[in-house]
Amino acid sequence: MSVEQKPIHTSLKAKIQELISAYESLKEENLKLAEQKAKLEDILQERELAYLELDKKYNQQQIANAFAASSEDSHDAKIKVNRIVREIDNCIALLNR
Repeated sequence: MSVEQKPIHTSLKAKIQELISAYESLKEENLKLAEQKAKLEDILQERELAYLELDKKYNQQQIANAFAASSEDSHDAKIKVNRIVREIDNCIALLNR
């Protein structure tokens, strides 16, 4: 190699090493982010299930309150019961399709 080519060769070799190092660093960071994403997805799924369970309990409580209503609330109770009956009718209609 000539004297002029040695600095270019050394410089090119250093830049390639720098690129490899940056690639490895980004590869590790990508793995960490993928793990973090998986953990967050698990947490999200758990919270969605908890939300659905709480929503179910809330609806059950509202139904219980509708049936345990006083005479003043009997109109509201009738409305809620009618709404429930309509929902059941819709479900039956969907099942009959």
